Amino acid sequence: MLKVVVLVSGGGTNLQAIIDGVKNGSIRNTQIVGVISNNKNAFALERAAREQIPASCISPKDFSSRDEFNQEFMDAVDGMQPDLIVLAGFLVVIPEEMIQKYRNRMINIHPSLIPAFCGKGFYGLKVHEAALERGVKVAGATVHFVDEGTDTGPIILQKAVAVEAGDTPEVLQRRVMEQAEWKILPQAIDAIAGERISVVEGKVIIK
Repeated sequence: MLKVVVLVSGGGTNLQAIIDGVKNGSIRNTQIVGVISNNKNAFALERAAREQIPASCISPKDFSSRDEFNQEFMDAVDGMQPDLIVLAGFLVVIPEEMIQKYRNRMINIHPSLIPAFCGKGFYGLKVHEAALERGVKVAGATVHFVDEGTDTGPIILQKAVAVEAGDTPEVLQRRVMEQAEWKILPQAIDAIAGERISVVEGKVIIK
């Protein structure tokens, strides 16, 4: 059984996609053992509570130093003994020590086709604003392993989504969620649970 901890800052729509995938069997052999948010008002915590998934808020704002937060945060994650950590819209820099400890066991969902519109400053609606401003015809989402860079880890899955005339950032964001994020994130977790993914020389191999 793959034990998953989900890290999230906001509404938790991708968390919901994982919950639904576990329930409907599209994510097999997987259990969500915990949810952590840096935002006490995140609706994701409510989603977790509904499913009786252990959930907590650990925010850098509540600590006198970043080192104190990092230690508390890592202790909380380690205490749940996850096989996989999923960043589902988590807007906090992951401590380097944690990245090293969970190498190729921590994944992130990003709302663009990496390497487009990614890296520092590209998150949430900002990604879709930039895509529309550039005039791209195709948007999408990427699931990748987390490394020390921002959106630079090995790519697991990508899915393209058409940009339509008259799209606003909000409309495009919703379409990318529905047609890409909520599909490829569960697929990636299922593949990891089924031990069908390996990383060879920085590239992901899916069996």
